[in-house]
Amino acid sequence: MHDTISYIWYKIPKFILIFLLPLSGIYFVIISLRKYFLLNIIPRYKSQSNVLIVGNLNIGGSGKTPFTIWLVNYFKNKGKKIAVVSSGYGSKVTLPKRINNNSISEMVGDEAILLYEKTLSTVISSNNRVRSTQYLDDNKYDFIIHDDGLQHYSLDRMYEFILIKHDSNIKNNYLLPCGPTREPISFHPNAQYILSNYKDNNVPGFYSKLTKIRSGKNGDSYELNDNKFLNATLVTAIADNATLIKELEAYNVTLKYLTFSDHHQFKENDVPISNEAILVTEKDFVKIKHFNMDNIYILEQKIFPNDKLLKLIQEL
Repeated sequence: MHDTISYIWYKIPKFILIFLLPLSGIYFVIISLRKYFLLNIIPRYKSQSNVLIVGNLNIGGSGKTPFTIWLVNYFKNKGKKIAVVSSGYGSKVTLPKRINNNSISEMVGDEAILLYEKTLSTVISSNNRVRSTQYLDDNKYDFIIHDDGLQHYSLDRMYEFILIKHDSNIKNNYLLPCGPTREPISFHPNAQYILSNYKDNNVPGFYSKLTKIRSGKNGDSYELNDNKFLNATLVTAIADNATLIKELEAYNVTLKYLTFSDHHQFKENDVPISNEAILVTEKDFVKIKHFNMDNIYILEQKIFPNDKLLKLIQEL
């Protein structure tokens, strides 16, 4: 389904898509009224801690969760006390739930568990951002960071980081349903825009890169071009499968791949029985590690911020 929609947005000529513009106009009126209502009619909740929002304007992957992980660890290394709020997307969570070593992705969401495992910070999962922040306000934090919380206007915030995938808007910057844009830039005049998949230093940005492959069984590390992965199968359920596949192919990994929709909750029969390596992302591994398969290997990536981004964060 995601691939079909992406094809419509990015491959079909724009002169065909303009027939959807009236629907995009109606959508704009609805989100404008919603924003006005939440900002001016309903009281906004103001936390005793500094609230940072990490979000994006477009549907699809822009690196929000990897960036949030990097941001949390950056602040922790500076001695800051940090908490994180995740929406628990695709899970059954409603009331604020604190993540621990026994948390199950089906109950709290895959991204919440990944945030916890990669930062060892206080991570709360809930579909209600205000309730989660109120829950955390029993303690004082230097920053409460909301992963993917941009459109939650009922929550007051100190700062907004809006991630834009480099070159993504060149192809189609129409509002839904004519394009992938959830909100226009004008909705966030004071936000700081950060380019993901960006290697230059003209504006704040970062890029991510696969660095190694780790065994899900015993934690052993391997180089990306290790012969063990010459005939691997990639099993993944993320927003941008194509970019990951392209990066792996650059290492001459001969891939078969099975792709699922973002946040797919894996069942054991989704993962093929094979004598060869099965490659998964870190986000997907939190959903399949309980399968106890010996041939699961985890693709690890690292964020590389540019100087402009580091300067921006240092000034907070």
